[in-house]
Amino acid sequence: MALAVCLLFDRRTDEAIRALWERLEALGTRTLATHTHGRHVPHLSYAVLREYDVAAVADSLDRLPCGEPLSLRFDAVALFRRGRAALVPAATEGLQARQAAVVRACEDSGAELHQHYRPGAWIPHSSLATRVRREELAATAAAAFDILPLEARAPACALIDSSTGQRWPLPRLL
Repeated sequence: MALAVCLLFDRRTDEAIRALWERLEALGTRTLATHTHGRHVPHLSYAVLREYDVAAVADSLDRLPCGEPLSLRFDAVALFRRGRAALVPAATEGLQARQAAVVRACEDSGAELHQHYRPGAWIPHSSLATRVRREELAATAAAAFDILPLEARAPACALIDSSTGQRWPLPRLL
């Protein structure tokens, strides 16, 4: 279905987001914890690819310089079209530059990028739920704001197949 190039969070951040998923589920909002295959992990996607060759993408990304672990500050909740709710970090220059480099490397591999991940259109986010109903909005936002601000660290990257949850850890941080 789609391949995502993802930043993965440290244990503390991962646990905080998973706890929020559990709270939202208890309130009746389906989250990534129960979405599709149930193997989703808290993450921030640099790029989502519609057409790709996993080996070619990984090889192209391996040519990028290794980055330092990222510190992110989640301080907002967003609601995207069709009910996707997410935590949103500050879109720093460094984060935007890393994302643009990842996109170039993916496109250099021959992959087709999803339009919402083009530099300039991309809104960095960590998804909470994919189909929040109108009557769930207030409770979803309130639960998310209870954990904000969230100081997060992202020390790892992986390619993740969104249809199966299969992961290919990347050897360097992008």
